[in-house]
This record gives sequence, C-alpha cells and structure tokens, in this order.
Amino acid sequence: MLEVDIRQVDLNLLVALEALLDERNVTRAAHRLGMSQPAASRALGRLRTLFSDALLADGPGGYVLSARAEQLRPMLRRILAGIGEMLEASPFDPATATGRIRLLMPDLQAAALTPHLLARLAREAPCLDLDIVAPGTNGIEALEQGAADAMVALIEEAPAGIRRRRLYDEELVTLMRAQHPALAEKLTLDRFLALEHIVVSVTGVGPAPVDAVLAQMGRTRRVKLRVPNFFAAVEIAARSDLVMTLPSSLARAAAEMRRFVSLPPPFDLGRFTMSLAWHARQQDAPRHIWLRHAIVAAAADMSSRTEAGS
Repeated sequence: MLEVDIRQVDLNLLVALEALLDERNVTRAAHRLGMSQPAASRALGRLRTLFSDALLADGPGGYVLSARAEQLRPMLRRILAGIGEMLEASPFDPATATGRIRLLMPDLQAAALTPHLLARLAREAPCLDLDIVAPGTNGIEALEQGAADAMVALIEEAPAGIRRRRLYDEELVTLMRAQHPALAEKLTLDRFLALEHIVVSVTGVGPAPVDAVLAQMGRTRRVKLRVPNFFAAVEIAARSDLVMTLPSSLARAAAEMRRFVSLPPPFDLGRFTMSLAWHARQQDAPRHIWLRHAIVAAAADMSSRTEAGS
C-alpha cells in the first residue's frame, strides 16, 4: 500500500473537501469557506491530485459525488470532528466532576483552611474527594512530577515552571489554656520566656520561626515539647501549662473551642505570606482553573471570618 507523508499534505484541504462534498457546487463551497470561486476551484484541483480521483463528477444539473467521494465523506466528518474536539478546551463541570484532588499543605494551614475548602466543594463539586498531604521537603518536586495538583505553603522562591500567587497573610499569636496562671498578669517578654512552650514540627528538629527571631535578639525560650501536628499540641496545651505560638487563623479556630485564650506575643514576629503554587502545565486546564479559584475563595472565606472575629 502506498504510504502518504502527511507532512507534505495541506490539511486545510480537508476543510475545503468537506464543503465541496456537502455543497456539490464550487461557488457555494467558496462562499461557505470565505474564499473566492477561483481559489475553491484550485483547491478542488489539488484534492483531485491528492486522491487521484475526480471526487466531483459532472452529472445532470451539476456535480455528483464519485464513488471514492461517497466513501470518504463519513470518514472525513469523523476526522474533522475529532480535530475540533482535540483543539477545543476540555469542558469541566464541577457539579458532575468526580475523582480526587491532591493538595500539599502543612498541618497548621490544613487545619485552618481545609474546612472552608470542603464547604466550597460541598456546594460546587460534591462528587470530588480531597487528599491533603504534608509537603515535606519535596513539595516543588511533587508539583513538577505531577504527584500533586497544587501546594499551599510559605514559598519564598519558586523555580522556572512553577506558578504561584499570594493566598493570605498570617501573623503569629500565643495560645494558652483559658485558666492558665500567666493570664493573671500582662504577658511581657520576660514572662513569655519563663513559660514552657510547645512547638509543632513535622520533622521534630530545627528552630521554629519564633526561636529564629529570639536568637536575633540574643534571647532563648524553653521548648519543652515538640509534636508533629496541631491536634496533638491542642490537646496537650488544653491539659497543661504549656503554651503555643502559632498562626492567627489557627489560633482563632482553637480559641473558639472556649478552652483557650490567644494573646499577641510580647515582641514583633512580623507577618508572613502563604502562597498557592502549581505547575505551569496546569495553567490553562479548566479543572485546575476551577480548583485555584476554589482555594482562593476558601482562603478569602477564612480571612473574612478571622477578621470578623477579631
């Protein structure tokens, strides 16, 4: 069988062929294609050469389709429809979408943001499920390899190919149980340093942001306990005199349990920005565009609730 090199074929001719076979008239086909009648005639000539067939043969009152053209017509429609479908943006309807979304997010941020994101999913995409995974040290690599859809984290720099946008700003507050003895007096720096502290640390090693700031001041605190997640820290702090310094959005949620009081730390810890990151290959995917909008909206819901409760 003769093999045709498709690279040598002008595929626009297939569009012209469809119009010519449908209209069976060069003038009407030219009008449909938005070209001149001579240009349509030249296209027909090239098509006859390409297929080694007349395609449109003289008949009573005009052209009729050749046997080869009759054979080509249904195949041509399928091919052009397939190309159109391939080039058209894939439709995405969150109301009927199924599957799982995999997000990388630290434990502290997951505890504060996820309830608002789940509320969004319940309203807009009830059949989508969610996996939250700690980013660890390889979060960017997971995005690059397609192992996660997006990441919420403190991201100071991102390599080429990783897109990001500001999600929300955080500040740190100190949290202690509602009956803590330290609440009897103003929380000064010396009294803060005299307390025993809990640090939430996934790895269990390395200085927390609070300790880095204290080190610049030439001061230290006693970290009595390190735990791997927020929920363990909350239960321990509720039943002891250990205190925590953690993001305000999460401290607000814990304070609403009525077992805790949150206070501003007695020194400036500054603010930090949580970002949403994803890989550039997902930039224009309708499913991912919806996901990013949902995460941004959930962060706005969380921030507005935090400000309302301030």
